[in-house]
Amino acid sequence: MEPLPLELPADTVQPIVSQLRCHPTDKGITLHLDEEDKLRHFREYFYIPQMQDLPPIDLSLVNKDENAIYFLGNSPGLQPKMVKTYLEKLDKGAKMGAYGHEVGKCPWIIGDESITGLMIDIIGANEKEIALMSGLTVNYLLLLPLFKPTPNWYKILLEAKDLPSDYYAIESQLQLHGLNIEKSMWIIKPREGAETLRMEDVLEVTEKKGDSIAVILFSGVHFYPGQLFNIPAITKGGQAKDCFVGFDLAHAVGNVELHLHDWGVDLACWCSYKYVHSEAGDLAGVFVYEKHAHTIKLALVEWFGHELNTRFKMDNKLQSIPRGQWIQMDSMDSNPPICWSGPHMLSLEIFKQPTMTLRRKSVLLTSYLEYMIKYCYNKDKAESKKPLVNIITPSHIEDQGCQLTLLFFVPMKYVFQELEKRGVVCDKQESNGIRVASVPVCNSFHDTYKFVSLPISVLDSAETKKS
Repeated sequence: MEPLPLELPADTVQPIVSQLRCHPTDKGITLHLDEEDKLRHFREYFYIPQMQDLPPIDLSLVNKDENAIYFLGNSPGLQPKMVKTYLEKLDKGAKMGAYGHEVGKCPWIIGDESITGLMIDIIGANEKEIALMSGLTVNYLLLLPLFKPTPNWYKILLEAKDLPSDYYAIESQLQLHGLNIEKSMWIIKPREGAETLRMEDVLEVTEKKGDSIAVILFSGVHFYPGQLFNIPAITKGGQAKDCFVGFDLAHAVGNVELHLHDWGVDLACWCSYKYVHSEAGDLAGVFVYEKHAHTIKLALVEWFGHELNTRFKMDNKLQSIPRGQWIQMDSMDSNPPICWSGPHMLSLEIFKQPTMTLRRKSVLLTSYLEYMIKYCYNKDKAESKKPLVNIITPSHIEDQGCQLTLLFFVPMKYVFQELEKRGVVCDKQESNGIRVASVPVCNSFHDTYKFVSLPISVLDSAETKKS
C-alpha cells in the first residue's frame, strides 16, 4: 500500500509537550489535542450513552451523569441524533399514501439509489459500481456469477480466524458446486507464534498456488487483531494469476481510506452499522468493478436489477442495469426498505467530510492510545509491578485502522467486567483479547486518557482474583 501522506503522531505530540512542558501522557496533552481538533464538533452529531444508562455500571465508581467511554465504534457505531428526528417525521405515507413512491427528498422507489452517491468517496468507486442492498452475508451471492470452478481452478483463499459468517457463506458456495470443503477452502494462517499475517506470505501463496485459486476473499481489516491488509497488493498479486479478488469490508468502510476502483478490486461487500454508524441491520452494500458489468452472466435475477425507466412496464423482459446494481438481489418487492435507507442516508451525510481528514485524526487518536498503553503497561518494564498488557494489532499506521486488540496476562473476563463497571464500552473476544476502537467522529483524545488512566485497581483486582 502506498505510504500515507500523514504526519507521524510523534511529530504532532512533541511540539505540544515542549509547549506545555509536560510528559506525553499528561492529561493536558489530550485536552490540548481536543481543543485543536477541527473534527470535535462531530461528537455532537451522536448520542453518547451516559454512565447511568449502562447495564453493567457500578454507580459507586463513576459519575452517573458523565458520558461513557465508548470504544465500541467497530460494532455497533453510535446512533446519529438525526435518526430519531427522521423516524418521528416518517409520516409521508400517512399524509400522501402511494404518492410517496415518487415525491420528496428520498422517494421510496429510489430510496437506495438516491443515497448511493454518498458512498462514492467512502469506498473510492464510481456510482455505477455500487449497490446498497440486503445484508452483508446475503451479499455473498455476488460470488455466484463469478465463481465458476473447473477441475484445476476451484479453490477459494481466505485468511484464518475470519468472521464465521464469511466462512459459512464460502462453505455454502463450495457445497453448491459439489466441492470438497477441506480441499477447496484454502485458509492462510499467521506464522507460528504470530497473531497477524505477513504480506509476503500472502503474496507467496498467491504466486506459488494461484493457478488453482479461483477466488481470493480477504477482509479489508481483520475483525480480531485489527490488521489492515494491503488491498492493492493482494489485488494485483491475485489478478496476475487470473484470480478474482474480493474483500469483506465490514471493518474497513468508514474506518480506513479505500480506493476500490483505482485499485482494480473485482468485488467487495460491507455492512453499515459499524464505522459508518447506521442502525443495526441497516442496508449493506456491494461493489463490482465496472469491467464486469457487461462480461459476467447473471446467476440470479431480481426485479430491482431492471432499469428503472421500464421497471414497471410489466412486460417481463429484463433490461439489466449496467452498473453495480445489475447484481441487485434486495429483499424487497417494489421498494427499498425506506425505514433503513432513511437513517442510512443521515449517517452517510455525516461522512461528507473528506476521508483523508478523518483518517488523519484516526491515525493520531489510535497511535496516541497505543503509546499511552505501551508506556503505562509495557511488558518490557521489569521494574513495574503493573499487570502486563500486549497489543497484537500491527503498530505501523499503514497496517491498522481505529481498532487495537489488547491481550491481558491476567484473566480477561475480570478485566472486562471491571472496565464495564467503570463505564468503558468495549468488546471481549477469544482467549484474553479485548478490542477497543476509538473512532474519529465520536471519540476524543481525552477519552484515551480516561481509558488508560482508570484506577490501577482494575487490573490489581483481576490479578487478585487470578491468585
